Amino acid sequence: MLPTVTGPGALPFAVQLKALTDQEFRYQPKLSGLRIIETAHDNGLRMTARLREYEVKDLLSLTRFFGFSAETFSLAVNLLDRFLAVMKIQPKHLSCVGLACFYIAVKTSEEGKNVPMANELIRISQNRFTVSDMMRMEKIILEKLYWKVKAPTALHFLRLFYSCIQDTLEDDCKEILNIERLEAQLKACHCSFTFSKVKPSLLALSLLALELQEQHDHEHVDKLLNAFKSLQQQLTVSVYCLV
Repeated sequence: MLPTVTGPGALPFAVQLKALTDQEFRYQPKLSGLRIIETAHDNGLRMTARLREYEVKDLLSLTRFFGFSAETFSLAVNLLDRFLAVMKIQPKHLSCVGLACFYIAVKTSEEGKNVPMANELIRISQNRFTVSDMMRMEKIILEKLYWKVKAPTALHFLRLFYSCIQDTLEDDCKEILNIERLEAQLKACHCSFTFSKVKPSLLALSLLALELQEQHDHEHVDKLLNAFKSLQQQLTVSVYCLV
């Protein structure tokens, strides 16, 4: 179970961070599998980085169409990358794999009343496979991932880090960092295969670092940088890792 980031009953930052980092490695895609995809030639017979990126963009479109949360999209991408890193699939099966990962994420992250029927999901996504095909694929994915579905994603880390920084700032500084903008940037990163190889915690921290570099409000930028450095020290991450 992943900890609550903010609000009543939220655990202390250090406790939440340890819970996420303890699980992070176990839910990352296998780098060896990702490298095979990265070096594959686009001959129509093998899975490639470009095909993966197209599929993730389709999942992002579905997320927006149904009004699903950022958690759902981030989890779907995590499931897809982990599965592709351990299973060699043909490109013709990618849409079924992608939609099955998406459906698992929807059922995991969304409220029950918001979960569409499988046939509706297939119809909206304009795929030709059947509900039975997708259910079989869902079972295969869950088995290959050992039913480890509730993964700590970069979104979890991003929200936790953002909350930590906000807690250290005075009220007149809190509006400078925009979580919606940061999450939009993270979604864009998810659509690029390159970022599949980056640890979720490092990706989240890098997005925050980039956002701070682009700040031009000199009155508050020092306070933001101090808050970021404090966060960085807690993570024991060298600034050189972010370059």
